[in-house]
Amino acid sequence: MLAAMTELPAWEARYRAPIVTFPSWSRHAPDRLVHASTESGVYQLHSWDIATGERRRITNDEVGVLGGQVTPDGAWISWHQDSTGDESGRHMVAPFDGGPAEPLLEGAPKGWDEGIAIGRERTVAAISNADGFGVWVSERGGPARRIALSPESIRLAGGEGLAAAGPEVGGLSADETLVCVAHSEHGDMMHAALRVLDARTGRTVADLRDEGLDLLGYAWSPVAGDQRIAIAHERRGERQPAIWNAATGELRELPLLFGGRVTEPVDWWPDASGLLLVELVEGRHRLHRYDLATGEVSLIRTRPGSITGARVRPDGSVWYRVQSGETPGIVVDAASDRVLIGPATVAPAQAAAAVGRPFIPWSFRNRAGQTVHGFRVVPEGPAPHPTMFLVHGGPTWLDLDRWFPDLQAYVDAGFQVALVNYRGSIGFGREWRDWLIGNIGWPEVEDVLAGYDDLLHAGLLDPARSVIAGWSWGGYITLLMHGMHPERFVAGVAGVPVGDYAAGYEDLSPTLQAYDRALLGGTPDQVPQLMAERSPISYVDRVQAPILFLAGERDTRCPLRQVMLYVDRLRARNHPHELYLFPTGHAPYQIDEKVRQTAVVLDFLARMVPGIRRLPGVDEHLDEALGRARAEGPMAGRLAAIA
Repeated sequence: MLAAMTELPAWEARYRAPIVTFPSWSRHAPDRLVHASTESGVYQLHSWDIATGERRRITNDEVGVLGGQVTPDGAWISWHQDSTGDESGRHMVAPFDGGPAEPLLEGAPKGWDEGIAIGRERTVAAISNADGFGVWVSERGGPARRIALSPESIRLAGGEGLAAAGPEVGGLSADETLVCVAHSEHGDMMHAALRVLDARTGRTVADLRDEGLDLLGYAWSPVAGDQRIAIAHERRGERQPAIWNAATGELRELPLLFGGRVTEPVDWWPDASGLLLVELVEGRHRLHRYDLATGEVSLIRTRPGSITGARVRPDGSVWYRVQSGETPGIVVDAASDRVLIGPATVAPAQAAAAVGRPFIPWSFRNRAGQTVHGFRVVPEGPAPHPTMFLVHGGPTWLDLDRWFPDLQAYVDAGFQVALVNYRGSIGFGREWRDWLIGNIGWPEVEDVLAGYDDLLHAGLLDPARSVIAGWSWGGYITLLMHGMHPERFVAGVAGVPVGDYAAGYEDLSPTLQAYDRALLGGTPDQVPQLMAERSPISYVDRVQAPILFLAGERDTRCPLRQVMLYVDRLRARNHPHELYLFPTGHAPYQIDEKVRQTAVVLDFLARMVPGIRRLPGVDEHLDEALGRARAEGPMAGRLAAIA
């Protein structure tokens, strides 16, 4: 097996190194864990018994599964099953030791998962569908009944944030009498409020709202009867920790010496004496312990990179998952620095070839005189380099120092890859994130262009060989850039993009529609001038460079119909473009499909950009990708390469 892996080209070998997610466990059965892994070629759930060391694959879903929970007795594993890739479905359970799956929450509807918390006496889930956003409760495994319903977003607390532990610690209080939800009944999903409900009746117990500011719930105290929940607020300009007492309404802000940076209170020590804080600093993380009696903050030593999960174990030890541009994610015991699980522990042969080039921090000024943060990943050889601006999605997300196999493939091909945390990105202050409200598209384009000019003036970028690419919101910016500034880039890659914004809204999931209303300041019909100015289709006839599109047939985030409306406009004027359709949703969870898509992109770039290397193995996967696309899905016949 090792010989087979070492024979793979580096770009593909990185994909084959398993991705292992941070494990989840119940506080009542902490030695029985569940995590997702790609070691089988698709994200699937695996049980992990710490006492015996045994790991067992639990799911065999064709679409794949990213996360699950262990029931409090340690006997079952739960997950949300999506059978098509459109992200809707229902909750399932299967035995921890393996066995057939069966539905959970009898009587609850199919829909989009807004969080589930499984207790010993009751289970609570938030589900969205055409009826709205509902909260459902099941007592002792009985039929589920709805205790809350809203036309606006409702999510169980604990599922938001960069390193949040999940609704299993943030949704249901330790004594299972209270439920914390984040909601936007005030019509502003980008600035959620928090509400505590009686878990039996749905009666409101406590409300917390900071108008124009976001609130996030993270973790209930693990002590039964303690009605405090760790949350984050934005009263000081950036996400900071606090403790909210649902019984008294008291909010205790926790002052920090490093205030001003995103700091998430992701877990408690078992006796509720302290909080585990995750601090974000320009795309990398640090961990701290906050002592609630003294206010003392102690740094916890961790490996460098971005942290995508962290919790406190029953013995007070801290586990965390860390990754970087050079190394894939691993789960580490902070006290001993021992790797508990990762690619090398689940599939050593596949992990051996997983090495990337480092992320180099980079900053520059935009037209408004603001400092924009980003990263560069640089190929071998002297500058100026062919350069790809790879624009992140969201837009309320950010580029982290992380494991990124497709980015590393572009570097292998000869590109310098530039990552820009444009206005709208999280992690750089509330004002920076909220810059796009009612003002989408143009600030991101300006910031990417400022980064382009910075690299050009420094002699690091070759303007005759520079491209822009992005997925989701990054695909939106890619198309907007090519329409508004057609002279800047010689080619574009638009993965699951927004092409016709107004048409896309009609086909979104309920959660994404609520998000768009908050971001735009209304529905697209209510902001026609904004749509006319900021939708890529308004500028489609100005596009000069060839563009590659990749789109999912079941996508409910950037739906296919609006992509095809944009593509058809290019087709009508016989503009050079290529289209690759895949049969699932917003992103594939199958490694083979990820490899095929990267081969499609690498082939396109090698043909469009002078001097870009054609990497080994691309042709083999390209033939497979095109054959598969033609053979599958109702839109397969629209695969096109128009010269």
